[in-house]
Amino acid sequence: MYRLYHAPLSPYCRKVRLVLAEKRIEVELIEERYWEGRKDFLALNPLGRVPVLRGDGITLSESQAICEYLEERHAEPPLLPQGAAQRAEMRRIVFWFDDSFYREVTARLLHERVNKKVMGQGYPDSAAVKAGAQRIKFHLTYMTWLLDRRRWLAGEQMTLADFTAAAHLSSLDYIRDVDWTRFPVVKDWYAKIKSRPAFRSLLADQIPGFPQPEHYANLDF
Repeated sequence: MYRLYHAPLSPYCRKVRLVLAEKRIEVELIEERYWEGRKDFLALNPLGRVPVLRGDGITLSESQAICEYLEERHAEPPLLPQGAAQRAEMRRIVFWFDDSFYREVTARLLHERVNKKVMGQGYPDSAAVKAGAQRIKFHLTYMTWLLDRRRWLAGEQMTLADFTAAAHLSSLDYIRDVDWTRFPVVKDWYAKIKSRPAFRSLLADQIPGFPQPEHYANLDF
């Protein structure tokens, strides 16, 4: 059995959890307060970040490395498309969300609204929250543009790009920071994603001090 050291609202951890669940891989989830710098955890990942996956006699960190390792070890169902160009496009979109979207949106909203309180780092920076709320509109507009031209974000089949985007948006949806009414195409895409069995454990997450919004676990919003 694999062990995954994770934080419930971390989009990077959620991406790995989705891949594990989609591939029906048995895993033990271990919630890690990584900001405390626990000695045993630092021995697993000196950077002190989650996710960290242990299994098959190895220890892996960084979500993309973990996901691609799982894809190679557990090929079904496939989450990487066939063909070099298609895989490059998928990785481009994964990087878009794990880099640009995270820096411009997730870090400014999730970190300020939730992580600071949980980590005891003070109060939200209102300027950062405002900036994140503005930038999410740009990213959801781009998602709409993609989905108007494709069935899924990277093409005609669901891939890791969709799970990556859904991981970020599900974290933000938990704190009510996604205005679904303004982006119906993205809402329809997200409804398809969160109706998958792989999403059930994410929808069951409960963060102390931060109750779920009423629509969060409702497959019909």
